[in-house]
Amino acid sequence: MQENYEKIQAAGAELFAISSENVSLTKGTAQKEGLTYPVLADSKKEAINAYNVLDQTNKNIARPASFIISQEGNVAWISLDAPAVRVPTSTILTELGKI
Repeated sequence: MQENYEKIQAAGAELFAISSENVSLTKGTAQKEGLTYPVLADSKKEAINAYNVLDQTNKNIARPASFIISQEGNVAWISLDAPAVRVPTSTILTELGKI
């Protein structure tokens, strides 16, 4: 996602990630990976549970997922991915173009 962050922004969208780790670990991971988009810490798993993406085999993490939320706050598109799999950014850009 990082390599296509500017394309996502150019499509009029914003990208952010949510981590199940605490703030310190989340910041460390974002810095280590060179991420320039916001990475939010959700150690209480409030957003993870609200979007129903808690990994059922490991309750300490979220399963890979991508959501497009419209400017009105509605979920416009969802991709629930398999472990260690991420939806291609090209797919996200295509879906952004539809809304």
